[in-house]
Amino acid sequence: MSAPTTKKPTVTEREARQVAEAAREQDWRKPSFAKELFLGRFRLDLIHPHPLPADEDVRRGEEFLARLREFCETKIDSARIEREARIPDEVVSGLKEIGALGMKIDTKYGGLGLTQVYYNKALALVGSANPAVGALLSAHQSIGVPQPLKIFGTQEQKDAFLPRCARTDISAFLLTEPDVGSDPARLATTAVRDGDDYVLDGVKLWTTNGVVADLLVVMARVPKSADGKGGITAFVVEAGSEGVTVENRNAFMGLRGLENGVTRFHRVRVPAANRIGPEGAGLKIALTTLNTGRLSLPAMCVGAGKWCLKIAREWSAVREQWGKPVALHEAVGSKISFIAATTFALEAVVDLSSQMADENRNDIRIEAALAKLYGSEMGCLMADELVQIRGGRGFETAESLAARGERAVPAEQLLRDLRINRIFEGSTEIMHLLIAREAVDAHLSVAGDLIDPDKSLQDKAKAGANAGVFYAKWLPKLVAGPGQLPTSYADFKHGVDLSPHLRYVERHARKLARSTFYAMSRWQGRMETKQGFLGRIVDIGAELFAMSAACVRAELLRRQGDHGREAYQLADAFCRQARVRVDELFTRLWSNTDDLDRKVVKGVLGGSYEWLERGIVDPSGEGPWIADATPGPATRENVRRPLK
Repeated sequence: MSAPTTKKPTVTEREARQVAEAAREQDWRKPSFAKELFLGRFRLDLIHPHPLPADEDVRRGEEFLARLREFCETKIDSARIEREARIPDEVVSGLKEIGALGMKIDTKYGGLGLTQVYYNKALALVGSANPAVGALLSAHQSIGVPQPLKIFGTQEQKDAFLPRCARTDISAFLLTEPDVGSDPARLATTAVRDGDDYVLDGVKLWTTNGVVADLLVVMARVPKSADGKGGITAFVVEAGSEGVTVENRNAFMGLRGLENGVTRFHRVRVPAANRIGPEGAGLKIALTTLNTGRLSLPAMCVGAGKWCLKIAREWSAVREQWGKPVALHEAVGSKISFIAATTFALEAVVDLSSQMADENRNDIRIEAALAKLYGSEMGCLMADELVQIRGGRGFETAESLAARGERAVPAEQLLRDLRINRIFEGSTEIMHLLIAREAVDAHLSVAGDLIDPDKSLQDKAKAGANAGVFYAKWLPKLVAGPGQLPTSYADFKHGVDLSPHLRYVERHARKLARSTFYAMSRWQGRMETKQGFLGRIVDIGAELFAMSAACVRAELLRRQGDHGREAYQLADAFCRQARVRVDELFTRLWSNTDDLDRKVVKGVLGGSYEWLERGIVDPSGEGPWIADATPGPATRENVRRPLK
């Protein structure tokens, strides 16, 4: 067996992009509403009528939600978790007893076998009780051992690990390293084949659940050999294995109960039978797992929105200023309207995406990514608005409020807890690029060689011919559509008329596609560097998707006789608010400060504005910006704390 390397992989920007591209799911075997939307085709038929879960799935889901609600109300003390910065052992034990570790695991392995819809409803519920508990369950099931094994595991692996994950064992997912975030091409952790084992060496950072986990999904680089192709590969690792050391339990501005740490692997032997999929498939496994795994985060943002609405309603009706409740002052009322409308739309997005995931007839990779992006951004905005509505009490801790005799409302805690969601599981900036890549996939598949500097003239000529055929058929369809007909979508008119909003979505989907095509024609190979433009394109698509989901959900509730009139009102309010944002985003596609910003950034990095930093004291401590992650034996105490 060769010694572990201590040299970090060095890759060019192009090589890094190739690694990320190779990990993408290349084919579109099923229809996608969001993909069609970015191409200028408003396929309402793919989401309307709103898909519904089977009666048996509803029965089992509701039964579990009832048990989980009782547990949350009687066993989870959120103030204690915040105070002690730890989820009590008895809470974790109780979650195991009611089966919460196995919500998504099939019943034949001892799990509950809940649908994605009810799994997300459960996360919204438990996340409202305490977001750190929600993160524990989500990291375990959405990206930990159960989900990748469900999709890619062998039968032997499922038989060995899923019953443990369903009832007793907590799992974690380990990809990030001290010097590797969203650029996995530079992954430094290695797994060297040695007979029937692989030997792991390296350091992983921000290992959510890693401090208490029993099982780990670890991404490591396997060297290429005569027997294997090598590459980034996924393994199931026993957390108690010799050579596995949790070197630190990390602390954050929010999610104080989160069991997140730094994990070192030193000559850790892992049976080859624990490899998930073939060598080199690790990133593809991670991205495929996240296709539905990303829905857990916006689900908890839905729960946060519902709580924000409840507190805003109760507080704003009681608090009076200038002779009337603050809710009746327009400055505050607009914030309450935003929270209510956005919560409705976000729940519509999550439920629709989740039900489509359950039915497995649509490809939801873009929908799930949009839900994560939109939910994390809007969740933070709603929490921030709640703090503003509460005023000084919003900034005051719940403990301090209780100490002076007022209701202990943890508004500031929610704001701190939600902030990480814009970074977790793909930052907003990375999500913009990921979704943009999927959104322009059709263009790159027919015209990509035209803008690839490494392609030959012959390849470019062939690509030009293919592009000519594609655009000759596609571009004329972007000129006119149902959105220009006043009678379109008339079945969405019931007291409140939602049909103008759907016509708006149809027209602006075509406008979005035209804008994307114009940008590709203008910038060609430089398009991938226009991250500001691509981010706005994605944000427009997210708003249009949310508008569509809100209208479809309102119509579903109307047909079911479940607050249909009020749902129409909320959908109307949300769509009107979203249209203002969309119009602004379209303006900013071409009227912005992107070029000037690049110049300023170069000046900042070059030291041109260092004089602007004078007159302060930097309270930061000493130490390197990035901790040393050289492989080797642990030098620190193992702070792993398994929960049995």
